[in-house]
Amino acid sequence: MLPDGDICPNYFSLRNDKIIEIDMTEYSEERNLNMPKLKTTGLYYAGFVALGFSIASLGPTLPGLAQNAQTSLSAIGILFTARSLGSLIGSVAGGRIFDRLRGHSIIAASFLCIAIMTALTPFSSTLWLLAALLFVTGIAQGMLNVGGNTLLMWLHGRGVGPFMNALHFFFGLGTVMIPVIIAQFVERQDGIIWIYLFLAVVVLVPTVVAFLPSPTAAVVSHRQEETRRDALLILLISLVFGCYQGATISFSGWIFTYVTRLDLVNETNAAYLTSVYWGALTLGRLAAIPISIRYEPIQILRADFTGALISLLPMLLWPESLTAVIITSAGLGFTLASIYPTTMTFAERIMPISGGVVGLFAVGNYVGSMLVPWIIGFLIESAPPWSMTVVLMIDMLIALVVLVFLVRRNTFLSTQNLPAENLLPKI
Repeated sequence: MLPDGDICPNYFSLRNDKIIEIDMTEYSEERNLNMPKLKTTGLYYAGFVALGFSIASLGPTLPGLAQNAQTSLSAIGILFTARSLGSLIGSVAGGRIFDRLRGHSIIAASFLCIAIMTALTPFSSTLWLLAALLFVTGIAQGMLNVGGNTLLMWLHGRGVGPFMNALHFFFGLGTVMIPVIIAQFVERQDGIIWIYLFLAVVVLVPTVVAFLPSPTAAVVSHRQEETRRDALLILLISLVFGCYQGATISFSGWIFTYVTRLDLVNETNAAYLTSVYWGALTLGRLAAIPISIRYEPIQILRADFTGALISLLPMLLWPESLTAVIITSAGLGFTLASIYPTTMTFAERIMPISGGVVGLFAVGNYVGSMLVPWIIGFLIESAPPWSMTVVLMIDMLIALVVLVFLVRRNTFLSTQNLPAENLLPKI
């Protein structure tokens, strides 16, 4: 539907000797940014800065949490799994909730939940209590991740590309800032408590979005609905998200422990090293805004995953060299930067997006964030240092293989009628 209520007609084009129907409802979204849109977009950006704070704070605070819980570093790795499991549940449930309820109210409630769980975290003296708090935090983070991406696409429609990259730039800005902030606390008495209380206050700020009207999904055609429900296409896109998220969470979460266990730097400088990774990721997302205008999403994704493989080589060849670790941290952060927003933009171009679809993408996203960090945590105390790098390289290779099948599936769907048995139930 057009803004004035008129139905937008479809047009036809000749492509490769075939008549292709073009559904012009994709182009009916108003492109101009009015003031309500500007306010809403700005609050989404502020929310993703806070979300970056929340997610990136776990890695640098792991030793302090392990000390509070009187447990080993290998055991404390279960916190990544607990949080990721919660995020998986929150993403799947949240996708359906955002399709049915007022999105901004859910966003505000999720940030409030994170604030409460964060304030309780440094006072937890057992590993299982910590895991429970991180599990609930993960549920709220998963709902925010799905909701933020979905609502932004509903708000801006087909013109979402640069706004999507900017959204994840601000997430990266939060992740690069928080290790520096944590570094100011780690050497103080009760520093871990003040870190988490500070975070609890910060994540309350975006709750004001509850006072703004929520965007809603556009109506889609039957043909678009069938494309959205293609099981294999959704699975392949979910695998790309999983490979990306597994690498991002693993490196950011374990690099602090990696360099301190090898005595390459002290804890304060290790926190700064984490900021090198997140800083490069943030810079990469800023660079991705003009790049995404010039190149196709699939071209960017191939270059990103290949670049990530190359970036891991210094740390693989010289695992105990601080210089190699710095080069890998910067290179990996920069090359991974645009994968998430580019994959989401690619998905938006080939299928209409609902909260349920984004929730299914998040299944792969969070399976990767559970599995890969768990494998590295299992190996980090018993295997050679380079084992972490090998796991990440295998992850990137899998992503490149999945991209090949994704392109083939998309090509097939663009030229064939979709068989009913390949469809998921309506989501």
